[in-house]
Amino acid sequence: MNSVARRVSTIFTRPSYGINSLSHDGSQLQQVRGIRVRVRDGRLEQALGFMQRIMQSSGIERLIKAGRTHHVKKSEKRVLARKNLERKIRSQDLARKLQSILTQKVRGL
Repeated sequence: MNSVARRVSTIFTRPSYGINSLSHDGSQLQQVRGIRVRVRDGRLEQALGFMQRIMQSSGIERLIKAGRTHHVKKSEKRVLARKNLERKIRSQDLARKLQSILTQKVRGL
């Protein structure tokens, strides 16, 4: 189990040069993503479970899976399509609400 923890810690640790770093051309700042999980009282299994939940909720797990070249199940495609559609609808609703608020302010209503 130590080898698994060591591999995971090397993948998800933050680099020593800080959160923001300069890109190759030096003009843009890019943010480094990372997850830190504290192992308390030697409970490695609990820490790994906690890290897995954080990865699932933050989307890092999906990014890792997207890097692989393997078959994606139809059910997973449906779930992703539904989430993308919900996100798009939510964004459109927000844009509509903001537009109506701005037009009311401009008209002085």
